[in-house]
Amino acid sequence: MPRVTIVIPAKNEAGNIGPLVRGIHQNCQADAPEIIVVDDASTDGTAAEVASVAAQLAGVRLLQHPRSAGQSAAVHSGVLAATAPVCATLDGDGQNPPTELPGLYAPLIAPDADPLLGLVAGQRVKRQDSWSKKIASRLANRLRVTLLNDGTRDTGCGLKAFRRDAFLALPYFNHMHRYLPALFVRDGWWVAHVDVRHQAREHGRSNYSNFGRALAGVVDLAGVAWLMRRRKTAHASEPARATPGEAQ
Repeated sequence: MPRVTIVIPAKNEAGNIGPLVRGIHQNCQADAPEIIVVDDASTDGTAAEVASVAAQLAGVRLLQHPRSAGQSAAVHSGVLAATAPVCATLDGDGQNPPTELPGLYAPLIAPDADPLLGLVAGQRVKRQDSWSKKIASRLANRLRVTLLNDGTRDTGCGLKAFRRDAFLALPYFNHMHRYLPALFVRDGWWVAHVDVRHQAREHGRSNYSNFGRALAGVVDLAGVAWLMRRRKTAHASEPARATPGEAQ
């Protein structure tokens, strides 16, 4: 069984996905990861590109949604199908360099891994995006930090690594991938942050608009804030009892 599964949500990334998967295989081969690409009902040749790479490289798997369900659903589908206890994610557009992956999942698969560490989250530096996207992201991050106090500068970064069982125990909802640090903290896990590089998109275009993301973000943020307030933690213990046959 692999020690780490790398999950890539992808939609209409035919020009990016092949080089990305090959880059992951090259940079992470020392850990022999399982690589799962979740095609979110692409209308281009994304699935065919992944199938071609999978025929050449061991450990590459393709999952397909029959209809588009969004990035969080794609990540969730990939994690459910993963066979490793630790999962890492990155976006399918090629803007997250595969060279950053080992630094994210290494603390979680190390023999002396901290048992309380649940998530290692990447934070982009020198973002290679349009000025409008960077400004929208900066404003959204400031609002999120104010309301959630999750200690994360850039929760929208696709580069993350986490314990599979801890992720699957989180409340699942659309767009949850943008709030993983807060959700892991909510469940009592420690979250670490790592600065990661960012590179320009070479093919295709983003599946998100700034306006659409802003509208969804307002609703999502209110919901996550509610979840954070409603979380109640309790630690149950079982009372000692006599073993069978023990004298009373």
